[in-house]
This record gives sequence, C-alpha cells and structure tokens, in this order.
Amino acid sequence: MKILYGIQGTGNGHITRARVMANCFKELAIDVDYVFSGRAGQDYFDMQEFAQYRHFRGLSFNTKNGQVNSLQTLKNARIGKLITDIKSLNVKPYDFVLNDFEPISAWAAKRAGVPVVGISHQAAFLSNSVPMFSKGILRKSFIKYYAPANIYLGVHWQPFADNIIPPFIANHEHENPVAVLNKVLVYLPFENLKSIVDYLKDFPEKEFYCYHPYAKNQSIGHIHLRSPSRTGFLNDLSNTSGVIGNAGFELASEALKLGKKLLLKPLNGQFEQAANAQTLLAMGMAHVMHYLNPQALDDWNSAPQNKQINYPSDPTPLIRWLVKKQWGDTQSLHKGLWGSVNL
Repeated sequence: MKILYGIQGTGNGHITRARVMANCFKELAIDVDYVFSGRAGQDYFDMQEFAQYRHFRGLSFNTKNGQVNSLQTLKNARIGKLITDIKSLNVKPYDFVLNDFEPISAWAAKRAGVPVVGISHQAAFLSNSVPMFSKGILRKSFIKYYAPANIYLGVHWQPFADNIIPPFIANHEHENPVAVLNKVLVYLPFENLKSIVDYLKDFPEKEFYCYHPYAKNQSIGHIHLRSPSRTGFLNDLSNTSGVIGNAGFELASEALKLGKKLLLKPLNGQFEQAANAQTLLAMGMAHVMHYLNPQALDDWNSAPQNKQINYPSDPTPLIRWLVKKQWGDTQSLHKGLWGSVNL
C-alpha cells in the first residue's frame, strides 16, 4: 500500500499533528509520501520526520497586527499557480490520499478519481453538532471546496459526533515535570513582535519565553525571545505554568494534555480560532481576550492550573482503520478512541 499525505503548512498545528502520524506510519512500515503547501519552502523547519517531502506554494492567509488581511490574502492567492500545481501532482500511484486541509493534493486526487480521506480540525465544523458560534453555511462550503474529500474525520476536544476523533498528542520527553510558577510560554505568531514585548514588559514578576517567526534568541529583561525551534518550544512548554497564544487547535491541545492554563487571543477574522476560543471558554479551560489586554493577563495570572486531559498519543488504531479502508464505519473508531479519554 502506498499513501500520499497532504498537509496544510500554514502555521505549525497541522505539521505537529502530522509528525505523530508520520512516526507511526514509519513504525508500521507503511509507505507514505508527504506534500505540504501554505508557506515558503525556506520557512519549514525541523522536518526530519517527513524525509523527502515536496512543497508547493498553495493557499494561505495574510495577517497584520493580529488579524486576517483579506485584501492582501486575495492579492497573494495566485490561482493560476495553484491550478498548475494541482495538474502537475501525479496521485495515480497512490491507493488513497490522506489529507489535512491541504488543497493541492485534495484537488489533484479529485481530478484523478483517487479517494481522499480528510482528517482535520476544520472538518469537525462540517458536523452540525460542533459549536461554531455563528452562521456556518458559507464556512462549511468553504471547508468542502478548499480541500474536498470522500470521507471526513473531524478532530476536536469533545466527542461531538461519530465522525469526530480526539487529537493525538505525542508524549513529551519529560511528561510531568514540576511547573516553574513564574514561567509563561508565549506564542503569538500573527502579532507584531514589538507589540508583544510592549505588552509583556509591565509584568516583571513573570519570565516570558516568547517564540515568534521574527524573533532572534535574546533576552530583554524578563522577556526571553526565541526563534522557531520545535525542540526548544516543547522543552519550554513542558515546565511552563501557562500558555499565552492565539486560538490555534494544536497548541491548545498540547496545553490541555499537559494541564497548562491558557490565555487565548483568537486571530481576528479567522472563524476557526474564534470558535476554538469560545469552545474552550465554555469548557472552562481557557481565558479569552480580543486584544492584548493587560487586565486579562493580570486576571489570568492568578487563575489555577487546568486538569490534564489524557488525549491519546498513539494513532495506530486510526492508521489501521485507514489501511483497512472501512471508511464508512466511523462509529467504532470514534468509540474506541474516546473510550479512555477523561473528559
């Protein structure tokens, strides 16, 4: 069996989920090729798990000062290039395409008549049971047409429907370290870096470890700037007392598994992050702010830790389900994966 795995490269959440899958594919000796799109090739880092992966320009959104820049997003779309890349990707050698919200491999497979299994957080919003906190007809159409699939599995924090599975979070090297009470991990990649530093400087009692695409490793008093590094990020996440971030799915999932408290600022104009923030707020697992609000940070500092949620780390049951091609039966997969999760 040979599988093509298409992965959305915008942000790091989809890639984090794919790392867990890639390691398991390797352990099970399943032949998988990887395709990424959504960022420039030089901006990928720590990609050892994916061997000789291919990357395309794809589609992504542009941001400015913590919100989606719709006009610039449209200007940078380059639909002609997208169509050319879709036509150039040969998917016929593959038994099926596994797709994490990646448009080029999904549309190439649709053209070639190769089946696509879409597994993503975005796919969860196709279910009417998942809270979206706004009218979702157009957004559901966008999800389907952005990366079309024959079968959709959604990934979410709650078992909202039979085709929704929990996130797979890799076991950390130091799974239960003692949290450093004054240490806070900050990951706000869509915010202006200077604005983040200005925001944090008024809280000298905390040591902030701030990862950002434009940061260089240096310390400004109690603010420790860090350039992108998966290893460094996980080390700091393991013993931090809490996480300040946008409302992306994967970082929040890792924080929930480790029992870290969350202060979220959803990316303005991105419905998925808005829904994520509201869902975690309703679960009592996060504080939410809509701008870099000092009062929100002050209130959050005194909040207790979250209880750990034991989301699974081993995707073997999912991969065996994929390989058997019994894709119509999502109920048994759903039941098996959620059975031991302590919600």
